[in-house]
Amino acid sequence: MPPVLNGLAVERWTEAPRTHQGWDTLAAASPVCEPSFDRPPGFKAAAGAVVMEPDGRFWLVSPSNGFAGYVNTFPKGTVDKGASLQATALKEVFEESGLQVRLTAHLADLRRSQSYTRYYLARRVGGHPADMGWESQAVHLVPRERLADFLTNSNDAKLLEAILALGAASACAGRLGP
Repeated sequence: MPPVLNGLAVERWTEAPRTHQGWDTLAAASPVCEPSFDRPPGFKAAAGAVVMEPDGRFWLVSPSNGFAGYVNTFPKGTVDKGASLQATALKEVFEESGLQVRLTAHLADLRRSQSYTRYYLARRVGGHPADMGWESQAVHLVPRERLADFLTNSNDAKLLEAILALGAASACAGRLGP
């Protein structure tokens, strides 16, 4: 891993929050405008993020031992009692990829096998993939044109469609366009 990627240092995030309150405080510092979250009955609430570099590449994780049938996917996880969707997304990205991110926009709300997941777009602002937690066995930086090769679980099909519909993107500005 290079020490700098797209002009931003790749270094450990030593001051990551350790409590739900800490993650909520971090999320509240840069809130994202989002629609209401209408979770269907019987599905767990979950949140995650699609982390994109300014050069258009995306960070994916490989769940340990192919958990839930995934070879690769985007970081996500169940919302703990009392936690916000945005705080959950920030925490899950850090725990699964080692990356510190800033959420930039709402991307999609999708029904998964057992959860209804809110996905945000995000950009890396710190962290190091070597600090991924036990839930992941690898972290990948994947060009947009190769996403379909990596996202092979059928649960990621609609998320991939949403990403590809964005066109060329600028995660740094938090806007997406040609």
